[in-house]
Amino acid sequence: MHPQEQEAAQPGEPVSPSVADAAPELPLILLSHRGPVTFGRNADGERVVSKGSGGLVTALLGLAQYLGDAVWICAAATEEDAAVAREAKRHPVRVITTPMPHVADEGEEGPDVLVDMIEIDEERQAEFYGVFSNPILWFIQHGLYGLAESPVLTAAEHHAFEHGYAGVNEQMADELARLVEERDGRALVLIQDYHFYLVADSVRRRCPNVVLSHFVHIPWPGPEAWRVLPPWIRERLLRGLLGSDIVAFHTRRYARNFLLCVQDLLGLDVDPDEMTISVDDRTVRVRHYPISVDPAALIALADSQEVHRSTDELSDRFLNSGNRLILRVDRTDPSKNVVRGFLAFGTLLDQHPELVGRVSFLALLQPSRKDVPEYSDYISNIGATVADINARHTREGQQPIDLQLVEDFPFAVAAYCVCDVLVVNALADGMNLVAKEFSVVNRRDGVLALSETTGAWEELGQDAVTLYPFDVQQQADALYEALMMSADERHRRLEAIRAQVVGSDIQRWLASQLDDLRVLMR
Repeated sequence: MHPQEQEAAQPGEPVSPSVADAAPELPLILLSHRGPVTFGRNADGERVVSKGSGGLVTALLGLAQYLGDAVWICAAATEEDAAVAREAKRHPVRVITTPMPHVADEGEEGPDVLVDMIEIDEERQAEFYGVFSNPILWFIQHGLYGLAESPVLTAAEHHAFEHGYAGVNEQMADELARLVEERDGRALVLIQDYHFYLVADSVRRRCPNVVLSHFVHIPWPGPEAWRVLPPWIRERLLRGLLGSDIVAFHTRRYARNFLLCVQDLLGLDVDPDEMTISVDDRTVRVRHYPISVDPAALIALADSQEVHRSTDELSDRFLNSGNRLILRVDRTDPSKNVVRGFLAFGTLLDQHPELVGRVSFLALLQPSRKDVPEYSDYISNIGATVADINARHTREGQQPIDLQLVEDFPFAVAAYCVCDVLVVNALADGMNLVAKEFSVVNRRDGVLALSETTGAWEELGQDAVTLYPFDVQQQADALYEALMMSADERHRRLEAIRAQVVGSDIQRWLASQLDDLRVLMR
């Protein structure tokens, strides 16, 4: 049994193995596109540092802070990041991460991380990120292409792969290999996500004694999805990943899909029972570790004055006279399936008019990748759908859908606390931490309405109300089921989900990987 398959701890039991106990014996180097901090300038022109956003950054920061000599390589995301990188002259910058991030003074102590920001040529970055990584890789891996009309790959996309994606990967591999070589060729390297599929193989060729893991945070589809790309691209992507010692995913399904791709598209020998691949006289292990959240940090935030003020405001607005609140917290990414979620809510009100005025839908959406045409078009579609439903069902000036384009995590946590139903109806999602965050802090025995095509469904689906993301009528029926569910059943389901999340927290996610990697360090 792999560590990620252990049973969840019950409330009151020790929640997870300690990252400290699993600390690697080798120097640690992390690589991700987004870094742990970003630099900017305030109104007075002074340089300021802010913590990077996103669950991945939070998870890895906990590991990097524990290991004082860890180096985190990332792309320079802002002009000020690039300025810091130039000033550092290829030396990582030591950043104190709490309570307020800042560049460490000489001799200053505190939880820290060494940040190595790589400046990428603007044109190359545009091709790497805006043409190939998004939308091509993202769309393939989330099943977003209709295929009848898209994608259309031309010389421009070929150039974007070779010059942009492969070029940036080689740039990052060069820096990573340089740091490994400075450590006598032995280090533990943790590469993150879909931006850097070519890096592992390149580093392996230069540093054969490296211990290397690549974690893919988004879904991994089966072989047919990858036939969208010509062999010379898809085979390089797969071969690049196989430079790793461990290729890891959130779920068993994604891991098995990867094995099928290697078998069908590369013709390599795989062992589906041991989850291994034989390549170049090496054995590559394929594993799954479901990422999670930090329950203690979420509970502390939920108990803060800022969140309490927001929960009071939300309760006064949405929950008077026994009214109910449906919530979604998402990006405006087409993979999140926001439009069909609203259509399902509209169908619910059409078919159950007695709920009009008694149930509200609060949607907190963060605009995503507005420079990609498909994303900007989707935002417009969201707005039009909400306007239509509100026009049909507004009563006495009360609109059923409150759509807010906002990125405010404390406010989202307040909404988690007081909602009656959380909707997660994604078309595909590597994991979905929103479902887990909600379960930790909700105070109303809220019901999780969860798409079967999210990674989280493998862990939480048994106690959620399952959504089938393409079926609007089924989703409307599921929302009605969630709203009408008995108090005892609501309580039972939420407690079961909460126990699973608390028992398999972010510490376990990290420690499980390090346990498996430690075997390879001997």
